[in-house]
Amino acid sequence: MADDDDEEGFGGAYEDGHWIWDENNEQLAFVSDLPPMAVEAIQIPTKAPTGTVEFRDDVDLIEQIRFRRRYQRKVKPGQAEIITVQDVKDIALFTAPVNIMSPVLINMLHLSTTDRFIRALILYCAYYLQIADEMTRRIMELETKVRTPVCELLENEYRDNLGDLRLLVSKEYSTMLIGGSDTRKFHHMGAQKKRRSLSDKDARLFETLLRMCVQIVWLALGRKSFNQIELEMNRMFKSEIFNSVEHTLKTNYITNMAKEERDVLLGHCVRKDTKLNTQSPLMNEVFCHRKIDYRILGLGVIKFPQMTPRLQYMYQAVAGDEESLSTMGVVLGIIGMPRSAFDTMLRPLPTAGVETGKSAKSVAGMSSGQSPKSSASVRKSMTTAHQLYPDIVLPNPPTKEIYFPPSFPEHPERARPCSETQRRRWQNRLQKLLHPQSAGR
Repeated sequence: MADDDDEEGFGGAYEDGHWIWDENNEQLAFVSDLPPMAVEAIQIPTKAPTGTVEFRDDVDLIEQIRFRRRYQRKVKPGQAEIITVQDVKDIALFTAPVNIMSPVLINMLHLSTTDRFIRALILYCAYYLQIADEMTRRIMELETKVRTPVCELLENEYRDNLGDLRLLVSKEYSTMLIGGSDTRKFHHMGAQKKRRSLSDKDARLFETLLRMCVQIVWLALGRKSFNQIELEMNRMFKSEIFNSVEHTLKTNYITNMAKEERDVLLGHCVRKDTKLNTQSPLMNEVFCHRKIDYRILGLGVIKFPQMTPRLQYMYQAVAGDEESLSTMGVVLGIIGMPRSAFDTMLRPLPTAGVETGKSAKSVAGMSSGQSPKSSASVRKSMTTAHQLYPDIVLPNPPTKEIYFPPSFPEHPERARPCSETQRRRWQNRLQKLLHPQSAGR
């Protein structure tokens, strides 16, 4: 029996296989005679790329005619024919690649909170580029001039203005993160915040939203300084450590800044923490211990009884009527300018006599194939370019103490609704692009 057991164990047959001697490993190995089981393949949905996403900027004449007939916002009788945020969003949606588009993204772009968020981004980026050019000029003048105490006072004013405009962006961004107001249904844990967290889906939504906002801001600022806008927006939302655009371009623009430039453009609310404890500069602005007007955190949402000229300027830029921007002296890029001075793709007509700079791939002299340049040399060419819109002049903050009402305001501000017609048009177009066969029927 012992011999039979050994023979059966050493190469003998079993009902589902047999043993053999593995000469390489010098041990017994069991070989199954059953056919291999079919492995169920897990279908992982294709994720939208959020790195180097290229928007079309060379739309031919036929496409422009199709856009003007089917997707361009129609001006109703009695309305002023000016450029609105919706017009800029329409151009961005029309030129966006299909692989980053989704119905959720289109719906989110047509919210009152997102509209205020985009307008605050346009205002901040326009002022950031303006102050960056001014600081470049001042740093270049240090070679022949001496700094005085007045220089520090002026640069502190620039720094505080940038901090307040970043606060305008961060208040809307915080609302979107916590799922407040009309963004409740887009929260990653559901409208009631009781569902399991869809963190990956939420990250992809905000990545595509950020890339779309970069394109919208670039179009609203006259197609100039694309790389500067993209670098600064990614720094604000992700901090320097997780700035993927900077890791790709390797410009070292923050390292190459002079100390005075860094203090003004970055502000004094930047925190240096470990990677696990790092917060984005926008969140640092919210929790920063500095003197701010608390009413900035409620502009466009709460109706305040008293507002300073500075707050009125910010409110008009973020939540006011776009028809009143020019009459109020508020500069928001090309928003509020006459529609007749631009073509279908919102490029200025030759009769306007202005230059809008280079294309997105070569704006500001920075590209992934070029060597890193200093902060001053990168923006030196921009100071001589013709301006499409005037500079932003923010009113000074009040010298007296901030007014505190006896009770918190109870009446909300009137929310400016987005165009439901345009939202449906872009949803229908996306369905046609995703399902061309069913659309043809």
